[in-house]
Amino acid sequence: MTDSTSFDSSGVSNDADEARFESLRADQRDSMLLMATLRRANGTDIAIKVRNLSSGGLMAEVPVSLHREESVEVDLRGIGIVPAKVAWAAGGRAGLAFDHAVDHKLARKPVAGGPQPQLVRVSRDMWRPGLR
Repeated sequence: MTDSTSFDSSGVSNDADEARFESLRADQRDSMLLMATLRRANGTDIAIKVRNLSSGGLMAEVPVSLHREESVEVDLRGIGIVPAKVAWAAGGRAGLAFDHAVDHKLARKPVAGGPQPQLVRVSRDMWRPGLR
């Protein structure tokens, strides 16, 4: 019998978790893949993969177990450090609720800083012999 429900290595149904927490979402979520840093209260930094982001929170793949209501900080590109609480954690994923609303669209903007790539016009001087 084939079932469309996917399970992670711990045997927890990811589809069931997604459906269960779908009703708890109040804000529109922006799907993405963004690396971020989660800092626990004890000062431990953990690299996480943000899968979706809204003004009120995020869902991320987390390589460690987190506890519900645990206070954390998340360093998000383009937004900065945001205090949050763990709303749920299951199957290597966690939902974080921000302590205050953020502009989640800032995470999609290019980060200013280094020089921007310049386009180069191709000339005959750039051709290598033997290549056409």
